[in-house]
Amino acid sequence: MITQGNSAPRVAIAFGGGGARGLAHIHVIEALDELGIRPVRITGSSIGAIMGAGMAAGLSGAEIRDFTLKTVGDPRAVMNRIWSLRPTTLQEFVSGGGFRVGQYNLERILKAFLPESLPEDFSGLAIPLGVIATDYYGEREVLIEQGALFPALAASAAIPAVFMPVMLDGRVMIDGGIYNPVPFDYLFDDADIVIGVDVVGAPVGEDQQIPRRIESVFGASQLMMQSIIAAKLKIRKPDILLRPNVGKIAVLDFMKAADILAMSADIKDELKRSLDAAIAFRA
Repeated sequence: MITQGNSAPRVAIAFGGGGARGLAHIHVIEALDELGIRPVRITGSSIGAIMGAGMAAGLSGAEIRDFTLKTVGDPRAVMNRIWSLRPTTLQEFVSGGGFRVGQYNLERILKAFLPESLPEDFSGLAIPLGVIATDYYGEREVLIEQGALFPALAASAAIPAVFMPVMLDGRVMIDGGIYNPVPFDYLFDDADIVIGVDVVGAPVGEDQQIPRRIESVFGASQLMMQSIIAAKLKIRKPDILLRPNVGKIAVLDFMKAADILAMSADIKDELKRSLDAAIAFRA
């Protein structure tokens, strides 16, 4: 176990966006727990912001794993929670967009699916957290570090064509991964070792298969995010860049939680080896 004293290197981590593929972040959190490492700062985009919020709130990787498998990993639990979100009046149905794709209110969904122990405000987090969202009309990324937590998480994970944009401080916000899929660039001034976790993955399908409309939207988004990451890596790389095996998991395949965790399990040992090497290099 690596213990963090006054002479131990400061570690910070950026959790990337990627929808259901981001459940692989659980292994990374578990590895840090097992090494006794508490990040000095966390940043995240989309699902990475949500996972980062869990860690920043003080949840262990094991607790996040257990909660995930009992909620999104259990089809019956998913249906029960979705049922709890149903509109109870016609007015609520119309004003909330009903159940149309692209009109789902992600903040309501997050409150139904995330642990009750998550605080309502950034000030209640045990580790500083930076959440990335995209200002739709401002054409820029936005770093959110204070204020109400759930609206920020919803804005960061508001995947276009699936969820409604989120209004924050009078601005229309959408998925943070559009501008910064793995926001490690915010961490260099705060830490000795910066970790980035990329779970963007690749488009789902066979080489000769014409994707359906929604699949092509998600696949094009993945290609765009990979090009952004490649451009960022040419400027400055994190000390450790992890790319868990997320196979051909689709962006909304959350009910395949157990499969995602199984296929990405090797990343835990990879992180431990990489941290050992990084710490030895600094010694």
